[in-house]
Amino acid sequence: MKKVMNGAQAIVECMKREGVEHVFCVPGESYLPLMDSIYESGDIQLISTRHEGGASFMAEAYGKATRKPGVAMATRAVGGANLAIGIHTAYQDSTPMVVFLGQVHSKFRGREGFQEVELDRFFGHIAKWTVEIKDAERMPELVQRAFRIAKSGRPGPVVVALPEDVLVAEAEMSFGPVAPVPKPRPGASEVAAIEQLLANAKRPLILGGGGVIAADGEQALLKLAEALNIPVMAAFRRHDIFPNNHRLYVGHSGLGTFSPILDTLGQADVVLVVGTRLSEVTTQDYGIFPQNPKLIHIDIDAATLGKSYSPDLGVVADAREALEALLDMNVTCMWEEWAKERREAYELAGEGIAKEEYAVDNREIIRIMQEVLSEDTMITNDAGNFAGWLHSFYSFNRPKTYIGPTSGAMGYGLPAAIGAKVASPGKTVVSLSGDGGFMMTVQELETAARYNIPVIALVFNNSMYGTIRMHQEIHYPERVIGTDLGSVNFAELGTALGVQSVRVETNEDFKEALARAVASNAPALIEIMTNPERISVQSTISSIREKAKHRV
Repeated sequence: MKKVMNGAQAIVECMKREGVEHVFCVPGESYLPLMDSIYESGDIQLISTRHEGGASFMAEAYGKATRKPGVAMATRAVGGANLAIGIHTAYQDSTPMVVFLGQVHSKFRGREGFQEVELDRFFGHIAKWTVEIKDAERMPELVQRAFRIAKSGRPGPVVVALPEDVLVAEAEMSFGPVAPVPKPRPGASEVAAIEQLLANAKRPLILGGGGVIAADGEQALLKLAEALNIPVMAAFRRHDIFPNNHRLYVGHSGLGTFSPILDTLGQADVVLVVGTRLSEVTTQDYGIFPQNPKLIHIDIDAATLGKSYSPDLGVVADAREALEALLDMNVTCMWEEWAKERREAYELAGEGIAKEEYAVDNREIIRIMQEVLSEDTMITNDAGNFAGWLHSFYSFNRPKTYIGPTSGAMGYGLPAAIGAKVASPGKTVVSLSGDGGFMMTVQELETAARYNIPVIALVFNNSMYGTIRMHQEIHYPERVIGTDLGSVNFAELGTALGVQSVRVETNEDFKEALARAVASNAPALIEIMTNPERISVQSTISSIREKAKHRV
């Protein structure tokens, strides 16, 4: 059935058909008609943020949490450029996302008009698809296509540019059905080939990634691992694909992973890779398989297969469908001893880390989080060395409880927590950030306060860009430049932005503050004063410098 409406109204109609309930933006005059149509609809909540980067992170995390496209909006080139970090994060993290950007009036194009940029070309390299809509009557067709592309195959961000005049132009609009996302299943011959490879394995391993989460395949992965007694490892920042307290979980391949855990990858003779693109970090700089094991790679995207490693068997399939199909295999080999050995290696991996002789011990902070927070608490984090303690010592025992940027984006933690909380209002949501990254999006505390979005922001303050300082000390010991930061009282800043805030300087104070924050059901900030000498889980600045002396 056709209906006369303007371009902005058609976009809102498409959003409603897609089940969009929230959009994140910084307002801009170039797309005011779209904002007004959202106001008129009454079905969609518009969350106005303090920076487009914050809006894009919120939308990206919302997409991760719901597996529906998160929606972000901004104006022309300047707003779009600020959004780029979230678009890149969505691209690398395979997160469904649709971005609407205002564009210069069609009559002014090509004259270097106010804030004019070819937005479809600008974002072409970091988006799954880009389009500028030039005809109002094609608005439903192209916007529905944008949502379909964002969700299907390997999910990702789509950027839609909207010239001002097209938003107000009226046309007879025709809407198509909302198509279900295709979920291909392995063929019988592929299942048989996997069965044969596993039947000859002595030390098999499953390496799972974000595709398992996107497909809601966590339970299928658990069933398959238990049926075959195969140990499971998580790809970078995908800890929650498998319960970490399970006897078959053997760790996570990421930044700063303990060597005994990585040894599991080195010893495996058959690796079943499910739903991960085998990124640089997951593969430890593409050196993850020194023994050249038999590699079975299952992914929803054909282009992913063979991009990093040529598999012995590549299968294009939805992760859940594939894992459920593999349950029908007739594999009689059982690998209890191998699984037990690698689980013990995982459990003992961090035992050699010396206890921090400082008022705040980051490992104890993580232990307290585990004690105080419920198992369904959702954790988000920035990039930074502080995350090493989370990755090494926090046990993610429930699915859909971790949202981290594999792109390594600083400033992600707080806005991601806001987006995740909007998506999952019944869950406690806690973000972890270093002081360097937190300062990049700290203004979004005011967004949380204004909309009363009760997230808990933890800030690990050591007054430096810690990760870069670590690498600086490794490569240029004692030649410190650019990595020291000034003293900021984040607790006072948080109070000024309308959030209940506290600075803690002992483990005991942190435990009390975290319990209060959880009970308050209000936006909260806890600033944790950490030891600047303890630069990472396994190193101090002094130990790095000492090693450098022996290299000379």
